[in-house]
Amino acid sequence: MADIKQNCPTDSTAFKEAVCVDAGRVYDSCCDRDCVTDMRVYFSPNDQQLVNAACSVRLKSAEVIDVNIDVEQVTFNRGFYSCDLTFFFVVALDVFTAPHTCPVCIKGVCFYNKKAILYGSEGNVKTFTNEYVADDGCNRRTVSGGNAPRCVVQAVDPIPLSARVSECRCACDLPGYIPAGIASVVGGCIDPCSDPDNKSILVTLGLFTVIQLVRNVQMLIPVYDFCVPEKQCDDSCDSPCEVFRRIKFPTDDFFPPRPCDTDNNCGCGCDDN
Repeated sequence: MADIKQNCPTDSTAFKEAVCVDAGRVYDSCCDRDCVTDMRVYFSPNDQQLVNAACSVRLKSAEVIDVNIDVEQVTFNRGFYSCDLTFFFVVALDVFTAPHTCPVCIKGVCFYNKKAILYGSEGNVKTFTNEYVADDGCNRRTVSGGNAPRCVVQAVDPIPLSARVSECRCACDLPGYIPAGIASVVGGCIDPCSDPDNKSILVTLGLFTVIQLVRNVQMLIPVYDFCVPEKQCDDSCDSPCEVFRRIKFPTDDFFPPRPCDTDNNCGCGCDDN
């Protein structure tokens, strides 16, 4: 189980009611900071021509546009699940084609694979609900839910750290494929095998993530403050960036403050006195 830091009120009179809720319980979670180095950026054919003529580049910004999630049970350890994540980023770069010239801003796509093993408990029940209804001729039946827990990934936009032009001609090194919806963000089809002499741009990003395994259960609960997992994700890659490790974890980006936290007037229309 994850180590959870909780901010709990000490006054028990603050709880006026205990309610039964059917909600997603976080069985395990982890937070992590990854310094992802030398990710190749893929461009549309028109922008690739600018990259081929580039003498230097400058990384302006980066954005998480999508995360593909695959959850598989770990066979040798019951109750544990492997979360295979593929992060897709859209990065904006300034390309300089000659010294002392104005740069041209272009956008490209890069991706990063990450794995975390978390505890998700076991469940043998089948859940039926009328939320999703399937038509089968004249019969209408509810669809049952599976036993695997849900993997929820939270991420803030990565910190752009560096970018460089690589003289290494790396053709056809794109594993799998980039979805068409993501490729359309940068202007069309991405084909890394179109020309073996294409230059490459390699970027380094700093990524903060929170990964959770969630199951729906019925609970009788009071309400506590926000919580942040403190356990680090299991990661097979061990190449940290010391400067990136010293950056404080952006808690406020994951848990926005309530109105009462930013204003003494909670909107109840009455004063404290």
